[in-house]
Amino acid sequence: MSYADGRLIHDADSHLMEPADCLDPYFEKRLLDRFLALPRVKELRTGAKAEHVGERLALQQDAAFRAEADDNILLRKNYDAHGAWIRQDRPHTLDKLGFASQLVFTTHCLGNFGLDQSDDMELCYAAADAHNRMMTDFCSIDRRLLAVAYVPLEDFDRALATAKLALELGAKALMVPSLCPQHHSPSHVALDPVWAAAQEAGVPVVLHVGGEKKLNPMYKENGLPPVPDFHGGDDNFTSVSYMPIPEAAMQTLATLIFDGVFDRFPDLKWGAIELGANWVPGWMRAMDSAAHAFMRNEERLQKLSAKPSEIVRRQFRAAPYPHEDAGWIIRNAGEEIAMFSSDFPHVEGGRNPLKRFDETLQDLPKSAIKAFYSGNFIDMMGEGLAPDLRVPELQQSA
Repeated sequence: MSYADGRLIHDADSHLMEPADCLDPYFEKRLLDRFLALPRVKELRTGAKAEHVGERLALQQDAAFRAEADDNILLRKNYDAHGAWIRQDRPHTLDKLGFASQLVFTTHCLGNFGLDQSDDMELCYAAADAHNRMMTDFCSIDRRLLAVAYVPLEDFDRALATAKLALELGAKALMVPSLCPQHHSPSHVALDPVWAAAQEAGVPVVLHVGGEKKLNPMYKENGLPPVPDFHGGDDNFTSVSYMPIPEAAMQTLATLIFDGVFDRFPDLKWGAIELGANWVPGWMRAMDSAAHAFMRNEERLQKLSAKPSEIVRRQFRAAPYPHEDAGWIIRNAGEEIAMFSSDFPHVEGGRNPLKRFDETLQDLPKSAIKAFYSGNFIDMMGEGLAPDLRVPELQQSA
């Protein structure tokens, strides 16, 4: 019996746990040395952390360790998780989880090594292309694994070329940063060809944690000892660094809506993944208030096809964290938005995400629960999800 136990569940957030050299076989050879010379890349390949990753990946080859994989499918996390990096293991992992599909994101390459904020756009887009080759190659082993490609928005022509290549490679979603590009808005009309390519392919554009504006480090300078996060360090999720995670996403998505991008591409769906969703109801109301307050003076607001909150329900989907009250989010944002995600194999996803979400959904109508576990994901994914995966025969007869 699988973890999903016959329920139709699509997973809006899962990950690979890549070694530091994961992009090397996919990188344009003439640029690889330049990439390896980056201080951030050098740091990832040396020291105790690199040794730890090597040890954990080597353990994946141990027969005794592998024999216990099925009993620990949601208990082992990060590099210890079955199918986290060994490509041939991931379909079996998905069988044990029982999810109809998984949207698959990187871990190692989130943020594109800071290259989006650099002056080296050739290397920025080369890293994105290498990432996209890696992700689509990994996911090609099983059609239930839906590869997410990355498209930097810094250079108009290069962004379109990277998006087109990703779609040709078989990417099922395009990830863009929530952080604003250096020299223009994410709503700039010169990026319309990128959105048009995604809409034509029938795949969504998503934002994911890792591409946002980071916490000002001075907030940590409080005269007290460092606060450990889930991973034992102090550079990921803590109570303070958690707070600004959705800020850039809220601003970027609001700008895209106000500047008419959602309306210019009405069939294009957008997603916010691993950015939480507690912020969504208030954000929707804040946009409606802004539209009401500035409607008289702003022609762009007068041209909107509907209230911003209605546009959100039409085209935007978000994945709550398992510690959030998904039922409250649905009651206050509408049934059309929230989606289940496991965050497999990250520690943040917990050992029993279904239990945690089920507890918050108890008083909701069946239609809302179905939308949360499958319907909203199916709607967001569009042509990126094969028709037979939307209602697999097993779950259809269950």
